[in-house]
Amino acid sequence: MTKIIGVRFRNVGKVYYFSPKDFDICVGDHVIVETARGVEYGNVVLGPKEVEDEKVIQPLREVIRLATPKDDAKEEANRRKEKEAFEICQKKIRAHELEMKLIDAEYTFDNNKVLFYFTADGRIDFRELVKDLAAVFKTRIELRQIGVRDETKILGGMGICGRPLCCHTYLSEFAPVSIKMAKEQNLSLNPTKISGVCGRLMCCLKNEQETYEYLNKKLPNVGDHVTTPEDLKGEVTGVNVLRQMVKVLVDVNDEKELREYPVSELKFRPKHKKDKAKDRKKDKTDKTADGQLSAEEMKELEKLQEESFERK
Repeated sequence: MTKIIGVRFRNVGKVYYFSPKDFDICVGDHVIVETARGVEYGNVVLGPKEVEDEKVIQPLREVIRLATPKDDAKEEANRRKEKEAFEICQKKIRAHELEMKLIDAEYTFDNNKVLFYFTADGRIDFRELVKDLAAVFKTRIELRQIGVRDETKILGGMGICGRPLCCHTYLSEFAPVSIKMAKEQNLSLNPTKISGVCGRLMCCLKNEQETYEYLNKKLPNVGDHVTTPEDLKGEVTGVNVLRQMVKVLVDVNDEKELREYPVSELKFRPKHKKDKAKDRKKDKTDKTADGQLSAEEMKELEKLQEESFERK
């Protein structure tokens, strides 16, 4: 067994694991560790715990020391310097007339490098910009292009639900999101209603996906034929996933009548398990990088919306 701790370097950033050595470390402590980027100042978010040796990715780096008041002061100074660096970089971008949007600036703890995060529509030739920045800051410069989801994660904001964005408050990593999840949850397939502030599919579609998949397996599809408790044959016209209720159109005395039943009272052929290979192939077409709607998905949404309008 190996003892590890979890350390986070940015607000709601990815958690990295280190060996605590013989230090008495608790959640909330600040530590100085060595990373691939150099010496860094991190916040402990996972206390010491024992894990199996095969689950540890080697080499497991060790904690150098617990942060001292001097380290805390240096970290605060770095945060102030980042604001100045951000303003200087913005001026340089305007001077070089580059089509890029600066998002954030970050100093490594040992001031060995300054990282600038930006977004752009395409590739940017920023070689001259890097030379100018290196002449100003007298240290290594790294410009890193990020996607719109990462931009939103850094900047934060309010979601359409009225709450702070999940990615900015607690979501440390982005999970794959697909249009299939919106279909499974019977949501409106209007892109403006299922897209987040970043313009990509909302991350929260993933939260209830497993529950909806489990509940939907117990329900018939719209258009299926079922047998009611009164031994009447009928066609399913609608389902309520959360209440597990089914609306059935039945023939009563040569007249059509719409009735609602709990799914447990109906008799119908259960759904067959889909072919796994076919399901995987469909998932590949549904999933897109950064949760973005592809051209094929946009056409599919438009088609579904037209069909829905015609039914109405």
